[in-house]
Amino acid sequence: MGAALRRSAFSPNIKERRDYSCAVYDAEGRVLAMGDHMPVHLGSMPASVAAARAAFALEPGDIALLNDPFAGGTHLPDLTMVMPIFIDTKSSARPGRVRKHQPQFYVANRAHHADVGGALAGSMGPAREIFQEGIRIPPVKIFRRGELNADVMALLLANVRTPAEREGDLAAQIAACRTGERRLTEIVAKYGAAEVAAYGSHLLGYSAEMMRAALREMPTGVYTAEDFLDSDGVADEPLRIRVRIEIGRGRARVDFTGSSPQCAGNVNAVEAIAISAVYYVFRCLLSEDVPATSGLLTPIEVIAPDGTIVNAQPPAAVAGGNVETSQRTVDTLLRALAKAVPHRIPAASQGTMNNLTLGGLDPRSNSGPTNAPFAYYETTAGGMGARPTKDGASAIHTHMTNSWNTPIEVFEQVYPVRMRRYAVRRGSGGRGRHKGGDGIIREIEFLTDTQVGLLCDRRLRGPYGLSGGADGAPGKNSIVDLQGKSTALPGKTSLQAKAGSILKIETPGGGGWGKSVMQRARAYAGRSKPRPYKTDRVGRASR
Repeated sequence: MGAALRRSAFSPNIKERRDYSCAVYDAEGRVLAMGDHMPVHLGSMPASVAAARAAFALEPGDIALLNDPFAGGTHLPDLTMVMPIFIDTKSSARPGRVRKHQPQFYVANRAHHADVGGALAGSMGPAREIFQEGIRIPPVKIFRRGELNADVMALLLANVRTPAEREGDLAAQIAACRTGERRLTEIVAKYGAAEVAAYGSHLLGYSAEMMRAALREMPTGVYTAEDFLDSDGVADEPLRIRVRIEIGRGRARVDFTGSSPQCAGNVNAVEAIAISAVYYVFRCLLSEDVPATSGLLTPIEVIAPDGTIVNAQPPAAVAGGNVETSQRTVDTLLRALAKAVPHRIPAASQGTMNNLTLGGLDPRSNSGPTNAPFAYYETTAGGMGARPTKDGASAIHTHMTNSWNTPIEVFEQVYPVRMRRYAVRRGSGGRGRHKGGDGIIREIEFLTDTQVGLLCDRRLRGPYGLSGGADGAPGKNSIVDLQGKSTALPGKTSLQAKAGSILKIETPGGGGWGKSVMQRARAYAGRSKPRPYKTDRVGRASR
């Protein structure tokens, strides 16, 4: 499904950056399999499937479309399609008892569209309510009994800046659904409906038991942590994410009580994002061969109080919750778990997606119509946190994003920009026994007047180090005007950039892990008295 979506998509955001996800669900809407795509999508997509199933009866040939964050979505640019799969059991090798008119499976995919309307190009700029962020789509049928619902498509395309690109990306999502339908039909034809359903149940049960086993191996106890977003872009106040993780008897209870109330800006997250972050972090505790199904959450209870930045209520603006608050939620969860299993938890990675949106009119004629509207979106890589056994990787997307950077060649061909610099930000990773990965530097020259949006975090406080490791360097944003004057920009802002100006984004480095040799030597030299020797159980002398 993912390959079909990527190959047939129109926008660089999906085709090149791979900002999409695909998954397969059973008749009850439980995840049976997912691609190694975007963690922030995959953990939250079950809410979209549940919303589509609750909204109406899905019949053969139907495809539901939605993006409403308060009805199964996450933020408005993420458009999700849900398709029911009805298997003709008469043609199965060993047909099982399947209820008539009941889908045996669902397939779903989610793709981030570069623009879905709203006040600012890219639909990710500063906002104070969701109505400013773009077109809001509750579950609707974009296909009904195999026929395109032209009215729904026309309504959607009339509310975006780049309708041709949006239509192409939506067609790619439909193709991905059809691919999933064909492959599932082939599997049932080969093995029989009863056997496929039985193995689906086995996958769910096995995943749940593997998670219970992993939790039983962790020390019983209560582990707490908190971390902060820089601000919401409206007020200059940090926003707290607090978590309390209780582990015992093969179960975990994750409670976000004490997190900041939902805010005026757009970094509010809906409950599906909090659940997605928990799903991702605890899945990372397992070996890679454990199936990624809904069973992983069976032994885990998630509490995200209503009206907080991890479970905001309408009409809150939420564009940044999916990208920034999700990252900080992961940072907070890992910080708490580092107290339980310090030998397994890395220092904080960059903790932001460094979101950039561009929009305007393209004056060129060699790559498309003159003065045609354009809209662009990307996330930008940074430093990975150092691990207990090795350095963090540099210039990489981490945690809730699993995307790529747009290649320079594609960026310059499709949009009126020139990449002036694209380099590793040397020395930005935190020091320690193992060094945090370095961020990157991206300098973009605008060839036409351009509306620019930035949605970034970790600009005031760098990613934390663990076990004595130093923090990574915070990120920086600036713009250089035509006279060569550089002006610092806040993490969350929008501006109208003149042709010829240059935007510079410096992303955070990851935190370091453990004290370096120099730090340990300094600590040892600073002692007023050497510690007395003692002997261990076999009589070896040690300090």
